[in-house]
Amino acid sequence: MTTDGVPVGSIVEWAVAGRALGEPGETNESGDIEVVVPFPDGILIGVIDGLGHGTEAAHAARTAARVLTEHAAEPVLDLVRRCHDSLRKTRGAVMTLASLNGVESSITWTAVGNVEGVLMRAHPTADSRHEAVSARGGIVGYQLPPLRASSLSVTRGDTLVMATDGIRSGFTAGVNLHHGPREIAESILSLHSRGTDDSLVLVAQYLGIDGE
Repeated sequence: MTTDGVPVGSIVEWAVAGRALGEPGETNESGDIEVVVPFPDGILIGVIDGLGHGTEAAHAARTAARVLTEHAAEPVLDLVRRCHDSLRKTRGAVMTLASLNGVESSITWTAVGNVEGVLMRAHPTADSRHEAVSARGGIVGYQLPPLRASSLSVTRGDTLVMATDGIRSGFTAGVNLHHGPREIAESILSLHSRGTDDSLVLVAQYLGIDGE
C-alpha cells in the first residue's frame, strides 16, 4: 500500500508505504498509522505503531491518530501526554512526532519507543548529513518516560523519513533525495521490510514557503 500526499500549504510533499502482517485468523488491519495534519503556518507529521499487530494494535493507533488530528497545533510533548491519557485502556503504542513550522523553517520532534525518525539533509555538511530523533524507551498509554523534544532548522529539500520497527534499521542507506517521496518510501519498504510485523514508512520533503 502506498499513499501520496499532495503538497500541504506549499510546505511539504509526502508519501507513505506500508504493509500489514495479516496472520491467519486476523483481520488484515495494520497497527502502523501515519498522521499528516496541517495547521496555521505548519504541519504535524507523525507515525504511530500500536503494540503488536491485528485489531487491538490498530485500535490503539487509530485512537492516538484521532487525538493528534484534533490537537495538531499543540507542542509535541503536550500531544504525547494527550495520547498517553487516551490510550490507557488500550494496549498502548509507540510514536514519533515532528511539528514543522513553515515560518521559522524548523521542526520540533520527539519519540517514545522504536519508531525511527531521520532528517536527511538536501545540502549536507560533515556534521549534519543525517539527524536522528532521540527516542526515549516507553509505551504511550502504559509507561511514559520523561519526555524531551529537540528542534532543528530545515531548508528546502530536506527530507524526513519515519519508519516503524517492521523496517530494518539502516534504511536510509542508498536513499537518493533526487527521487520523490513516493519512490523513496516504496524503495525502503521493498528493501528493508522484515516481513514479521506490520511495517510503515513515511517520507516528507520540505518544500519551503512561497518565495523562499
